Parts: sequence; structure tokens; C-alpha cells
Amino acid sequence: MWKKVFALLLTTAMTISLAACGSGNAASASDDAPAPADTAAEAPASSDSAVADTAVSDEPSSDSSAPAGELSYTTLNLDDYKDFTASIKYVHHKTDREEDGTMAGMIAKFNEEFPNITVTTEGVTDYAEDALLRLSSGDWGDIMHIPAVDKSDLSTYFMPLDTLDNLSQQLNFVSSWSYDGKCYGIPYMANAQGVLYNKKVFADAGITALPKTPDEFLADLQLIKDNTDAIPLYTNFAAGWTMGAWDAYIGIVSNGDDTYMNQKLVHTTEPFSDPGDNTGAYNIYRILYDACKNGLIEDDYTTTDWEGCKGMLNRGEIGTMVLGSWAYAQMQEADSHPEDVGYMPFPMSVGGTQYVSAGGDYNYGINVNASDENKTAALIFVKWMTEKSDWCYNEGGYTVVKGGKNPDMYSAFDGCEVLSDQDAIAGEETLLNDMNAESELSINAGGNDKVQRIVVAGATGSEEFADIMADWNSRWQDAQDELGVEVKY
Repeated sequence: MWKKVFALLLTTAMTISLAACGSGNAASASDDAPAPADTAAEAPASSDSAVADTAVSDEPSSDSSAPAGELSYTTLNLDDYKDFTASIKYVHHKTDREEDGTMAGMIAKFNEEFPNITVTTEGVTDYAEDALLRLSSGDWGDIMHIPAVDKSDLSTYFMPLDTLDNLSQQLNFVSSWSYDGKCYGIPYMANAQGVLYNKKVFADAGITALPKTPDEFLADLQLIKDNTDAIPLYTNFAAGWTMGAWDAYIGIVSNGDDTYMNQKLVHTTEPFSDPGDNTGAYNIYRILYDACKNGLIEDDYTTTDWEGCKGMLNRGEIGTMVLGSWAYAQMQEADSHPEDVGYMPFPMSVGGTQYVSAGGDYNYGINVNASDENKTAALIFVKWMTEKSDWCYNEGGYTVVKGGKNPDMYSAFDGCEVLSDQDAIAGEETLLNDMNAESELSINAGGNDKVQRIVVAGATGSEEFADIMADWNSRWQDAQDELGVEVKY
């Protein structure tokens, strides 16, 4: 039990993935948004992605006086609620958007259509841990970004927003917080898992094509070091939560298998062994280790500055950073060279193909213990934010609404195969959470310290990379033995 609680308290984004997630605090994955541990975080590359596009159309609306329990996302018609009156509170992790006025601006636009619904917002620092503590108290408001709870506990805290079948017809990435056929969360945005880079730095270094393999990427980092004054790879070590972003690439990106993360990983005997072909989790983390070992990172990784690095990448003082696409908009806004900020697929190829992992960031969840009036108002707000606020687009996210518009930043992903992780096998929905807790590796669930270990080992020579991977394999196998998990792969 202690290990389970410990793992949950460590969980952040993001996720994808994973999450994220986008503010100065921590987070989907993923930021990278913290999707549940049996899902991935992040988003397709273009409107021609592998995710099917379906036009959004409201089902016949419910009577506006009906209690929220009789409403659902797909049956609620926003036009029927223009005069609805309520006061609700929205708790979220986007402290940066709270501070820069973005959140207030969106609420003002919402009130142009719904003048009688008062929305109070609160951006929370150290969100991943704080949100779990607030859930346990029951006193947190009406809407929050769902933290890392077990899927089996979703109905304890959150109201079902719709059935999975209904919601997946209109929205992308809604299975992350579903259980027993019901959806309890909707992503506020979605992300792709790639690499931020400065286009001018690449050009000045003599890089003429984006890297597609770990060795090509490491060679490009060396060119940046040799030919420019930029930091080749900025680790963001000191922030901590940013280190967890590396976990988001060990599934689809590293092996092209959309069943691996949620179905096969728990049954794999040595997931951190070298497959020998520059793929797999081993070679994802090897990039980081080798970059540190070869002096291709900042001079002092212990003093990295998350807020400061945004302007540094914008100005060309940093060549690359490994983060989800949620960070792209922040890097563009950080200084006067937004045109130099680029986003590229992660440098790994499987059988000659680059794969992109896609999925949702933090999800909106509505308090199951709120009054019927507040549940209705919260559902109105969530639907408006999802379909009409443009928040996802403005943050550089891939559209959550099927058929919605996407930013041009995803053009670099043309030619890649875009996949989303398949759900866990029925009856194993929480098995990856259990394995994460027992092994204390917290894969895609806030395992920041284990990735920081790689940086320290590479930069100082205190440990060999193969020894770290062997240790992780041993922990994984011990967890399988303790939990009685069948080894299949």
C-alpha cells in the first residue's frame, strides 16, 4: 500500500504522455500530461492523422431543467443553456495561463454566451500532488484536471460525462479516463511526442535534414557543439518533472506497436534490454546518457531554469529539448524569434518508419459530489472550452474535436505513422499502475528521479548505462514475481 501511495504522489503528466504539463509547476506526460499509467500521452501530427475524423454534431438536447445526471456531453446542446445560472470553480495546473491573463480572457468570452454562469479559476503549483490531496478532502470545486487516480476509483470522485461509444464519435483521445464503458474525462488538449528544436541553430550547425535515428541525432548534437555557441541538448534536469518526458517515447515511438504500452509492457520480461537495432526503450534513454557523457548538454545540469530555457531556445541559445508538443507555443511566445522554433519527430525509426505517439493531455473532470446545477454548469463550461474556446489550437495542441483545425507546427510529421496507444486488456486496467508502484519505476507516471539518474551517471561517469538498464529490468521482473504477472514476451 505504501508503494502505491508513493507512486501516486510522484505521478505527474502531460503524459504522452505523458504530460505536462505546460506551466512552471510540473505535470502529460507529458507535461507531459499525466494520463493514467495505462495510457499514453500526446497527439497526431496533422489533420490527416491516423485518427479518424468525424464531424461534430449535437444529439437532441435535454430539457434545460433536467438534472445533470440525465445529461451527457453528446446530448447537451449549448444553445439551450444561454440563461442558465450557477457559480462554479475550475482548478487546473496551467499557472502560466492564469498569470498571463489567458484564462481570464477565455472566461470573459465564455460569459459573452453564458452571462449568468460565474466561473472562478485557480491555477495550482505542484498540481500533481496537490490535486490528489484535494480529492481526498472532497473540497476542491466543480471542475479539475484529473490527477493520477486509479481508474477503478474514478466514479468515487468524478461524474460520468458520457459513454465511451458516444463520446468517441465526436472527440479524440477520450479513452484515457474511461472505465466500464463510461468516460469521466475529456482532454483539454492533445499532444504529439517529438523534439523541440531551433531551426536557425540547425542551419548554422550545418544540419540539412532532420535526424531519424539515435546515432544521427547524437551526430547532429555534436555538430551544434562544434559549430555554434548553443547548448546542443537542454536536459531541464533541475525542474525534475521535465525529466519524466523521456518515458513517453518508450512505446509507439520506440517500437511502432500501439498495443505495447498498455497491454504488453507489463508482460515483458526485460523491457529495458538493447534489441540491437537502435530501437526500444534502451535506445531512447541511451540518447540522453550519451549526450551527457559526451558533453552535449548544459555545463551544469543542476542549475537548469525551466522558465528561462523558453527564451533561450527561442533566441537560439539552445538547440534541442525533449518535450511534448504542448511546449511549442510557450517557446514561440518566450522571445522575438518564434519563426525559429520548430518541432520534429523523435529521432528513432522502426523498419525505416518513424512513429508518432499521440494522445490527450490533462483531462477535465467534474465533481461527482457537486450539486445538479453545478454539474450542469460545469458540463456547459467543459463543452464550450472543448469546442469553442480555441485553447487547444492556441497552445499548439492537436485538436480534441474530430475534424477540428490543427496548427501548422505538425507539418514536420508528414510521412510519419501516427498511432495512439490501445487500451489495456479487460481486467488489467490497473496492472501497469500496480507494476509501476511495485517496481518504483513509475513509467509515464512521474518517474522523474529514475531519468535524472541517467543524467547524473552520464555526466559524472558514476554508473555505466548498461548497468542502469539491468537494474531496471531486475526491478521489473521482481515486480512481476511479486504481483504474479504472467511473462509472455
